[in-house]
Amino acid sequence: MAKATNISPVMHATVSTVIVLLGLLGLAGCSPGGGQSVSEQTKAVVAGNNAFALDLYRQLKGTNGNLFFSPYSISECLAMTYAGARSNTEKEIAQVMHFGTNPVHGAFAELRSELNQAQKRRSIELSQANGLWAQTNYPMLPAFLDNAHTQYDAVVKQVDFRTQAGAATKEINAWVSGKTKGRIGDIIPAGELDRDSNLVLANAIYFKGTWKTKFDPKLTRDSDFHVDANHTVKCPMMACSGRFRFYYHFKPPLSFEVLELPYVGKDFSLIAILPFKSDGLAELESKLTMENLATWLASLQETKVEVLLPKFKLKTGFSLNKTLSAMGMRDAFGAKADFSGIDGTDMLYLSSVLHRAFVEVNEEGTTAAAATTTHHRTKSMSASFRADHPFLFLIRDNRSGSILFLGRLVDPTR
Repeated sequence: MAKATNISPVMHATVSTVIVLLGLLGLAGCSPGGGQSVSEQTKAVVAGNNAFALDLYRQLKGTNGNLFFSPYSISECLAMTYAGARSNTEKEIAQVMHFGTNPVHGAFAELRSELNQAQKRRSIELSQANGLWAQTNYPMLPAFLDNAHTQYDAVVKQVDFRTQAGAATKEINAWVSGKTKGRIGDIIPAGELDRDSNLVLANAIYFKGTWKTKFDPKLTRDSDFHVDANHTVKCPMMACSGRFRFYYHFKPPLSFEVLELPYVGKDFSLIAILPFKSDGLAELESKLTMENLATWLASLQETKVEVLLPKFKLKTGFSLNKTLSAMGMRDAFGAKADFSGIDGTDMLYLSSVLHRAFVEVNEEGTTAAAATTTHHRTKSMSASFRADHPFLFLIRDNRSGSILFLGRLVDPTR
């Protein structure tokens, strides 16, 4: 049996968002708060991004099972596109994304810079990347290209969609895979791009954090996770104890616990929101609003807590066309689209908004030892957070207050 080593669990979170813009020409008949001081415009963009995060969650929560996505990645990718939107298309994107009237692009640049400071301090591993692939010799306006480069640090490349759409797809997928360290592979499916494609915009973000308070791998063991009233699965449950920011809400019919698990450096945290009842997730989701979330986070107090958290790995993918359209972004996907700020014409519309996400919580190199050890409760614990049934979680940049990732765990074995 391998000797157990005290390696702290890590959280890998990887996402990528791709937007494909097609030309209408030749398509006859187709209908298409944190601790860091940032500027007021960036605070407004963070608040807007977080509002969009919860809006999108409400749209996606009806899907079955686990859910995970990066509202930050989606927002930034759409913000690059928004720079070229005009007329009602621009208004609809601004409304859905909560961009408001503040200078959006400079705020995203500041937010990117703020996030990169944590990488420089080596408290976590964080990489962000934006890319733009245009049809060879496709005439884009200098102002749009300059904004993509200066505000989003986007690489701009030319490819031949007309005769080599397959090769272009492979190139973009390879770029995304490289930027996400292989966690996201074929984000653009075969056949998605064709000779009518003109422009692809992509955003990728990779996050890896190590818990500030380590989980002891010797205490990890297989345990029951109650998926619902009639379905229980076995999964490895990690255990640790320490002083964490914790909040217990007991106001029937809704009772739940909120726990903050900070990563090394405390710049980022995972926030887990666990309903008291094993079947309480739907009720909790119905109360997930900006106002309530702000109240819950403000109520966190440092408390001695015993934590049980499942090891899990999620990989999800979405085509967001219908979802964003249902949220109010209608013109962008059809003949009424106006992206004349990109190329000076009204020939472009959004063909696809594709999002892929991956998250993993694990203990590296301790699986064999974990399977044979036991877990002992500490009698002196004043609070317990036992995540053995479905819960919500988010990864938050504490300095700006930005929600980078949001999801729910319903079944850790899937």
